[in-house]
Amino acid sequence: MSEVLGLHLADEAATLELGRQLASVIGPGLICLSGNLGAGKTCLVRGLLRGLGYGGRVKSPTYTLIEPYITERLRVSHWDLYRLGSGDELEALGLREHDRADELLLVEWPERAEGRLDHADLLISIEHVAEGREVRLSSGSAEGARWLAALRAGRLWRGEAIRRSADFVGP
Repeated sequence: MSEVLGLHLADEAATLELGRQLASVIGPGLICLSGNLGAGKTCLVRGLLRGLGYGGRVKSPTYTLIEPYITERLRVSHWDLYRLGSGDELEALGLREHDRADELLLVEWPERAEGRLDHADLLISIEHVAEGREVRLSSGSAEGARWLAALRAGRLWRGEAIRRSADFVGP
């Protein structure tokens, strides 16, 4: 059964903090991020990279398609598939050549892959709402379920900046 965690993020600082907290529990694997333009996907990635100890500039790979990072804990590849014309282009970019056992793959706009991505360990959906963002994290593997359980155990949502979604029904 898939683990699910719904959170409300008050602002950009809370989005960065969620990324930092996520960095404390994850390892190599595949995380897919969905949401409209400007929803906060790259902001979350920026927080995650900071949490992994990366101190350099973190930019959106919208035009470069791929941004690689070496952190204190692991290699990270940040992919943005928004400008992808077809799933065939994904094959040409070599996504399958990246080893999920040795690297964290962060993929924005996974729906553009047209089914050519392996199953994600974690799926993150971000939606702008009137006051902040609603985020839904869903596990896609046993590893992803462990990551979510660790986030839950850390009680990430204590305080007002990050809190459990009011409309979320779950553990």
